[in-house]
Amino acid sequence: MNIREAQVLIDEAALAARVEELAAAIAASAPGDLIAIPIMTGAFVFAADLLRAMHRHGLAPEVDFIQIASYGAGTESSGRTELLRDLQAEVAGRDALLIDDILESGRTLAFAKQLLLDRGARRVMIAALLEKPHKKQIEVNADFVGFACPDRFVVGYGMDYAGNYRHLPFIGAIDGL
Repeated sequence: MNIREAQVLIDEAALAARVEELAAAIAASAPGDLIAIPIMTGAFVFAADLLRAMHRHGLAPEVDFIQIASYGAGTESSGRTELLRDLQAEVAGRDALLIDDILESGRTLAFAKQLLLDRGARRVMIAALLEKPHKKQIEVNADFVGFACPDRFVVGYGMDYAGNYRHLPFIGAIDGL
């Protein structure tokens, strides 16, 4: 499969504009002692753009990363969540912002949110670039959502299929997998 086979769903300009809007909304939520926690690896491009936009809106969060597996090399969630890389920073008594590429089944974000709450986070907010509300299997809501996503397999802007397509500057769909 090559790049030309990915149908553009959300172009670069729309992504940039929406990320700026999300950063403004996050700043308006008045977070205190904020730690931003991108969920690796799919959220890394979104997180980088969002963090720079948050800076433009007056926020200076500490940043740490967490890695949770639920897909492996497939196109469907395995139904299990596994913590692959834990945080190094302390979250007790702080506001935390989980940053993820896509809220689909809800498993990953529910797992991560509960982990932070169990560790004493004062408030856990979720920023998800994409949301597939019709695919949720566990009830968890994002506080900040970039775009509703159709029921298609999406790649680009950090999201992959078996390690490929993360570099695309847009969000595209690939069908027939």
